[in-house]
Amino acid sequence: MDVPVLTRRAALLGGVALLAACADPRFLTYTGPVVTGIVVYKGRRKMHLMHRTEILKSYDFELGFAPVGHKQVEGDGKTPEGLYYIDRKNPNSAYHLSVGISYPNAEDRARAAAIGHSPGGDIFIHGTPRAFRRDRDWTWGCLAVTDSEIEVIYSMVNVGTPIWLYP
Repeated sequence: MDVPVLTRRAALLGGVALLAACADPRFLTYTGPVVTGIVVYKGRRKMHLMHRTEILKSYDFELGFAPVGHKQVEGDGKTPEGLYYIDRKNPNSAYHLSVGISYPNAEDRARAAAIGHSPGGDIFIHGTPRAFRRDRDWTWGCLAVTDSEIEVIYSMVNVGTPIWLYP
């Protein structure tokens, strides 16, 4: 009877070792306090990952090519302002890794529809593409950080986390 138990344990440990060996190095493990919110100050180019009122991490970032003002329509190069949520995580991003922001919300869709346009979408916090010459404020409305920074952000932030984007 002891042999099957040992065999099962060995198989389980072998499986765990195999998974660990195949782990994607882009995915860091974070075991600190839960990120309860993200606060973004567009004008200062500063983003804070928060645990309640405590700043856990701060990052500089680059914005859309027309950074002043709230995103109105697709292709305007603006980054949204207001309260949104992290709504997805993309491990296969063209920008290393990315964390999705819930733009557009119902108000954004209604505002764009009222002027006969699409509000756009696919707004993320992301890294930078491969073979890229980095310029300030180059995105289409996203927040761009370095690849090493998005690895940390990706590990710390959960889907559902609120993000406040201020001018």
